[in-house]
Amino acid sequence: MKNALPEATPVPSWRRMSVNPPVFYISAGLILAFALYGALFAEQAERVFNAVQALIIFDFGWFYIASVAGFLIFALFLMFSRYGDVRLGPDDSEPDYSYLSWFAMLFSAGMGIGLIFFGVAEPMQHYALPPVGDGRTIEAAREAMTLTFFHWGLHAWAIYIIVGLALAYFAFRRGLPLTVRSALFPLIGNRIYGPIGHAIDIFAVLGTMFGVATSLGLGVLQVNAGLNYLVDLPSNTTVQILLIAGITGLATMSVVLGLDKGVKRLSELNIILAALLLLFVLVSGSTIFLLQAFVQNIGTYLGSVVQRTFRMYAYEPNPWLGNWTLFYWGWWIAWSPFVGMFIARISRGRTIREFVGGVLLVPTLFTFLWMTVFGNTAINMDLSGAVPLAETVSDNLPVALFEMLDQLPLSIIASSLATLLIITFFVTSADSGALVIDMITSGAAQDPPVWQRVFWAVSAGAVAAVLLVAGGLQALQTAAIASALPFAVVLIFICYGLLRALQTEGITAPMDLSDPGASIFADAKAGWQKRLATITRHYQADEIEAYIAGTAADALDAVAEQMTPSGISPEVVRSDGEISLSVAHQGGDQFRYTVRNRSFSAPSFAWAETRQAAGKTRRHHRAIARSTDGDQPHDVTGFSSEQVINDILKRYARFRQTRHLQ
Repeated sequence: MKNALPEATPVPSWRRMSVNPPVFYISAGLILAFALYGALFAEQAERVFNAVQALIIFDFGWFYIASVAGFLIFALFLMFSRYGDVRLGPDDSEPDYSYLSWFAMLFSAGMGIGLIFFGVAEPMQHYALPPVGDGRTIEAAREAMTLTFFHWGLHAWAIYIIVGLALAYFAFRRGLPLTVRSALFPLIGNRIYGPIGHAIDIFAVLGTMFGVATSLGLGVLQVNAGLNYLVDLPSNTTVQILLIAGITGLATMSVVLGLDKGVKRLSELNIILAALLLLFVLVSGSTIFLLQAFVQNIGTYLGSVVQRTFRMYAYEPNPWLGNWTLFYWGWWIAWSPFVGMFIARISRGRTIREFVGGVLLVPTLFTFLWMTVFGNTAINMDLSGAVPLAETVSDNLPVALFEMLDQLPLSIIASSLATLLIITFFVTSADSGALVIDMITSGAAQDPPVWQRVFWAVSAGAVAAVLLVAGGLQALQTAAIASALPFAVVLIFICYGLLRALQTEGITAPMDLSDPGASIFADAKAGWQKRLATITRHYQADEIEAYIAGTAADALDAVAEQMTPSGISPEVVRSDGEISLSVAHQGGDQFRYTVRNRSFSAPSFAWAETRQAAGKTRRHHRAIARSTDGDQPHDVTGFSSEQVINDILKRYARFRQTRHLQ
């Protein structure tokens, strides 16, 4: 036809944007401004970084120490309290992954460039220059491993637990978006979708960006050291920037390949390479000594963890605190949105007790084993006089790992393996960090275009290069400590919001049988007899499906019809064995009430059953309803249409109240 409109042309993915504009543009602008400032005014930037670090350590060191101690106490409280039985998802949900797969992924999350960089360097630093006492002694060796365990142990994973648990709880149990702002919903309600929520996500983006950039900067220092050892490549800033550019290019390729083909395969490769390197050092070194040291180190750490947690060196000011403990606390806080979102996504269906126990213990024990194998091997070499590794660490920190491997058999192969492992960790960190930042800046969009992740991956490489130019390790430490300060405040509010939400658990879950509007049967004479008959009867699937298609559907249609004249736009959706009422509100809030057919195993009084018999278990069916805001699934089998309507209205009223809807 002459006047027909032309067909719409699909928008190429490189021209499409899927962002939350305030978060994306403000975060990108701040990061760009930082990168330009560091690149154009390198010397001035270095002086500013030093001044900022000194200010934060002097004025806010106590805040970091107290906050991280509080995060660990709060995590332990949740694990041992009555809230430990709360499931991260509906009560009838099951974990998405087996224990073995879940632990394997936690193991992967616990690994990183930091373990490779500090596995030898940190124990040797504490051994050579302890915060108190003489270095390069037996006592200094014991203290060095205790301090290393302290920095890489329970406190680090407690910080990750706070973010991961809050994200998993509010996303999977309360139906909110998988973004950091959702954790503050109990405190500010619908305002999480406004300026306050935008500010929270911006802090999370900046913290993640500088945390990832710090890891990339440390990683490239050690890649340069490894290549210098293997092929005599010069070790200087120019080479390091070129290495950042090259490895960021590999990360960009991984981004384009996607999650399954890119990050997943690289993560699997990381696990294999790390296990091979660990086993090589364990077997080729003093195996029995290392196993003995592993057990003793854990005992010493547990015996001193409380004292170490609160030690501020208030009576004996010591710059060691800022250079080590506060750097680590800032680094872990900056990394927490990244790691927290990862462990949240793999933990749906776990109870809070399982989540805290698994995340707190499994990665920590592996990290302790890694630090013992590499750290004690290096210290033992120095104590025995085989090689002066303490002097190497003081002169060139990244070279320490390769100096240690040089004393073992097949040193060239081991050093090549270590260098390859650092590169793969580099690529995985840049790729995964870009994915998390993209999720935050896009408002947890389902399918954001690939170019956005490419943009954030390149940005991470650029920031890492700028930090190296503007002051090397000192600038990396400052970036981690400074970027974590505002997010540490956010974490405190996240703890409070999570506790407030958990305190409402069970309040709206069961039906309030004392409420006449929610009573099961209005007939006072036959009410309880009819209710008992409904409870004890075993319904067939076709009976429940007929109930949902008839009585329940009539109730949902009636509520939707009554809402429409009020300017509300409800939608009733029917599917096989299920019907739901959805009511959308401004700001992204949506109320949903669903009734579905769920089957259960019929009670059995047999003492034991064979596997074949268990597979033939009789099933009975119930009509199970569930609404928004994490209300627990409840049985509405036998309800009349009026009773279903009362149930909907009661829960919709609570939804409007908690969202502050007028």
